[in-house]
Amino acid sequence: MVEGYGLTEASPVVCINPFPKPRIGTVGLPVPSTEVSIRDDHGAAVFVGEAGEVWVRGPQVMLGYWQRPDETAHVLTGDGWLKTGDIGAFDAAGFLKLLDRKKDMINVSGFKVFPNEVEDVAGQYPGVLETAAIGVPDARTGQAVKLFVVRRDPALDKAELTKFLHDRLAGYKRPTIIEFAEQLPKSNIGKILRKELH
Repeated sequence: MVEGYGLTEASPVVCINPFPKPRIGTVGLPVPSTEVSIRDDHGAAVFVGEAGEVWVRGPQVMLGYWQRPDETAHVLTGDGWLKTGDIGAFDAAGFLKLLDRKKDMINVSGFKVFPNEVEDVAGQYPGVLETAAIGVPDARTGQAVKLFVVRRDPALDKAELTKFLHDRLAGYKRPTIIEFAEQLPKSNIGKILRKELH
């Protein structure tokens, strides 16, 4: 079994890890006849290793959303590129790593924070079952990081978790609010629905 990357608008896959030597932590290399590009907010290609939106062009890319030309115009360019809404980066060997969803990005004083990174670090703390990070309005920084935590251990202490995160995250990535929750909202397939959190 190897990891790959696809989406409804570019089905079945865009990238796949080679067998028998996949690169762990990536979704692999673009499949034949498929172009994958990492772009900044202005649509310009970024350098290898830099994060940006994943754009895809190939035979598996949809022609458009059914009877939704306005939505189609937001995601398809005139020359056939699909703006996936996923944030990723290529490594030097051309393997794609997915980092987060563009719409979930948190902007703290002009710095981009990937919720997945904050969640992954918090998830390493003993006593944490699962987490979700979102951006909330902040008068000083524009947005601040808020972290929802479901405890594995009922005795989990907020101060100790805060220190753990302080030691492992850059200042602008650290949650300014930590809220404990009994559970997190999820889709039918178990994906955490950040948009339902406030």
